[in-house]
Amino acid sequence: MINRIRAIRKDKGMTLSDLALACSPPTTPQTIGRLETGTRTLSIDWLNRIAGALGVDPEALLTSEAKAAPMVVARLGAEGPEALTRPREAVPPQVLLGDAPMGVLEIEVAQGEYRPGDRLWLRELKPEETAQAINRDVLVPRPGGRFVFGRLIDRDANFVAILPPGAGQRQAVVKDPAWVALGVMLVRML
Repeated sequence: MINRIRAIRKDKGMTLSDLALACSPPTTPQTIGRLETGTRTLSIDWLNRIAGALGVDPEALLTSEAKAAPMVVARLGAEGPEALTRPREAVPPQVLLGDAPMGVLEIEVAQGEYRPGDRLWLRELKPEETAQAINRDVLVPRPGGRFVFGRLIDRDANFVAILPPGAGQRQAVVKDPAWVALGVMLVRML
């Protein structure tokens, strides 16, 4: 088995210190580095602690040696594409989103910045987190099995106001939504 702690940590934008502090109880960046490189044994306890700190399932931290992982081999910068000095694993969306993904919104017709075939991965927000979603795209249920999708432009204890992505569409207000799901990752087939 190969551990993918470093790949997940980097894709989440965390440093060794960030991950060490996020562990419960906290540990040192050196310990995290040793666990990533395999110079320290990755026990079940460490798997659980690190998975909790990264917000992923413990089994996401390990991958089979028999199955080759997709790799990030280049990056597109201001000067054009350039090779990475050290390719790294491209961690799949469901691993990065951990136990929080709620579902996927599939785009059928182009609207705003979205194209047909796009898939927007969603994460359900806790009620106290909805303020962080202002000016971000959300999916909200309406009565009768319908939904509203668009930019969250206002929220209150009793309602949310959504501006749909299509041109000329009017704001929708949903009173006491059962949940609010934030778009956290866009997957676009070319």
